[in-house]
Amino acid sequence: MDLDLTQEQQLVRDTVREFALQKVAPLAEELDRESRFPYDLVAELGELGLMGLPIPAEYGGAGGDTVSYALAIEELTRVDSSVAITVAAHTSLGTMPIFLFGNEEQKQRWLPDLASGKKLAAFGLTEPGAGSDAGNTRTAAELRDGSWIVNGSKMFITNAGTDVTWGVTLTARTGEDEISNIVVENGTPGYEISAPMKKLGWKASDTRELSFRDAAVPEDNLLGPRGQGFHQFLEILDGGRISVAAMGVGLAQGAYDLAYAYAKEREQFGKPISRFQAVQFRLADMATEIEAGRALVLKAAWLKDRGRPFAREAAMAKLYTGELSNRAANWALQIHGGYGFMDEYAISRLYRDQKILEIGEGTNEVQRMVIAKQLGL
Repeated sequence: MDLDLTQEQQLVRDTVREFALQKVAPLAEELDRESRFPYDLVAELGELGLMGLPIPAEYGGAGGDTVSYALAIEELTRVDSSVAITVAAHTSLGTMPIFLFGNEEQKQRWLPDLASGKKLAAFGLTEPGAGSDAGNTRTAAELRDGSWIVNGSKMFITNAGTDVTWGVTLTARTGEDEISNIVVENGTPGYEISAPMKKLGWKASDTRELSFRDAAVPEDNLLGPRGQGFHQFLEILDGGRISVAAMGVGLAQGAYDLAYAYAKEREQFGKPISRFQAVQFRLADMATEIEAGRALVLKAAWLKDRGRPFAREAAMAKLYTGELSNRAANWALQIHGGYGFMDEYAISRLYRDQKILEIGEGTNEVQRMVIAKQLGL
């Protein structure tokens, strides 16, 4: 058993860490306060090859492995979740369906701009009445005269409405008991995108509601075989859980970093609060759980890179790190005391950003359902 990262993986981790600290950290508070999408940062991430990290070079990506991708997402989240989810949703949910299920013509047509970060992609699964019950989708697509006529709506979709968004891959009913994935490009008549939704956290990421009213989409925008959409999005979600689990580790690590630094500086009763056993034990618990969470994430990524089953491990990683990030953010804010409740301290932003990690990409309850099924229960 070799637990060392390869030189390439270390380089990715160190490069993203430096970028996050030098470029993202100085802007994170301002972007959050203004709910402003980080266009310049996304462009720079594209230039670094990080917007298509796991996509092969032949399609414009960096050709990296899943472990490298998970490390990159962790390092970004350690500093700012909004930037991290922009990259993760674009890569795991937006671009990966094209790579996994698109035909060669579709890959050649769409992937170069997506993998290079010139354009952003979205994935339309969740609906107002179909969240955890994703198979209950009501958006419908009817084939008429060589076009899919799409009607319905999608909710809480990331990256769908930016100035550089290319389009969305959405799940739609194409028959009585049939779900398919169809690509709808931005600007398609009948496709409407709401104003940015106001959120508790992830304020600098783009989140929209999408509406389709007789939106006509070319027949060849069908992604993969007709009727395979349900199985396709389950596979996409399995991979996406690794990136969201990496976000859980990253947020927990970021919260620990802030708590550790504050505890070393803050003095009470004549000495730094890091000298008190109550604070020491809390930091020790955080550090221990972060190591455990990171091991779960990297194992799931390692299994995926080797083409082995990883759905159970991905769900375990996502469940554990989501709840870990909750504990870590709460403990870190407690160590900050009253100052942690003030917006001027970064821990308040991490505290707000954390909760969605227990909801998005499958709630904690859904993860337990997936794990139980994998256990044969």
